[in-house]
Amino acid sequence: MRIVTKLTGFAPALPTPFTEDDRIDLEAFAHLCQLQLRAGATALVVCGTTGEAPTLTLDERKLLIATAVNIAGGHIPVIAGAGSNATERAIELTRQAHTAGANAVLSVVPYYNKPTQRGMIFHFDAIRRACGIPVIVYDVPSRTGSALTDETVIALAAMPGIIGLKDSAGDAGRAVRLRRHVGDEFRLLSGDDATAMGYIASGGDGCISVSSNVAPGLAREMFLAFRQGRMTRLKQLSLAFARLTDALYRETNPAPVKYAIGTLLGHVSPAVRLPLVEATSETQKAISEAIDYLDKYYPDYLLDASFEQQRDAS
Repeated sequence: MRIVTKLTGFAPALPTPFTEDDRIDLEAFAHLCQLQLRAGATALVVCGTTGEAPTLTLDERKLLIATAVNIAGGHIPVIAGAGSNATERAIELTRQAHTAGANAVLSVVPYYNKPTQRGMIFHFDAIRRACGIPVIVYDVPSRTGSALTDETVIALAAMPGIIGLKDSAGDAGRAVRLRRHVGDEFRLLSGDDATAMGYIASGGDGCISVSSNVAPGLAREMFLAFRQGRMTRLKQLSLAFARLTDALYRETNPAPVKYAIGTLLGHVSPAVRLPLVEATSETQKAISEAIDYLDKYYPDYLLDASFEQQRDAS
C-alpha cells in the first residue's frame, strides 16, 4: 500500500450516492471507488464534506468506510472524515473510522463554537492522544468560520500522529511558508481545486479534490506533467481543469459534482440530502458545457463508462 505519510497527487473526495428513498446506494458507491482505483487515485477520501458527512448516521459512516477499505484492498489508503466541533464526538468518530479500517482521518477545525488557536491545539491534541490512527487536520474557514494560523499548523505538525493538513483556505502560497517549518514528511494537501496546482508548485504534496471525481485522468496527468517539467502540457491541462472546476464550484458542494457524475455521466443519482438541494439549471448548463469540452478534447480523462448502462445490461 502507498503509505499515507507519503501521499502525493490527487485523491478524490468521494460523494455519497443515495437512492430515490434516501438510503445509501452502496453498489454505486463501491462502483465509484473501483473506478477511482483504476484511474490511479492516490487515496480514497470518504465521509467528508463532499460525502455529506453531517447528514450521515454512525451506521452509514461505518458502512461507507468499510466498503472503501474493501475496494481499496490495501493498494491505496482510505482517509475518512471524522471531525466535529465537539471534541468527544470527534474522538468517537475517529475511533469508529479506525475500527472500520481507515488508514487516516480528516479532522476539521471546530465550527460554530469558534475556539481560539489555543483551543484548536488542545482539540486536535486530545484526538490524536485518544486514537491510534494518523490525523490530517482540515482547515476550511469558509465553512467553519475559524481558520488555523500558520503558527498553529506548525505547532500541530510537531505532534506525533498529526501527519498532515488539508488546506482549503485558498491561499496558494501558504505551502511555501509552511514547508520549511513542518518538514518533508508532513503532508500539505490542497483542498481547493482552483488553487491546487499553485499550492503544489509552492511546496504542497497534492490535493484532496472534488473535480477529480469527474475527470480523474485529467487530474493525474496534470500532476504528472508538473512533476516531469512539461510546462506547455501542464498549461493546456490546467486550463481544462480550471474550466471544469469553475462550473463545479458555482453552488455548494456536492450538488454540482453529483449532477456531473450522476445525470451527465450516469454513475449515481444526483440526489442530495436536505438542507442541500440539487443544482440549479444555470449551474447544470455550465457543468454540461464543461463536460462537453472535456469529452471533445480529453475524452479518456473523464470518469469511466456509465454505471447505469452497466446495471441495465446486467
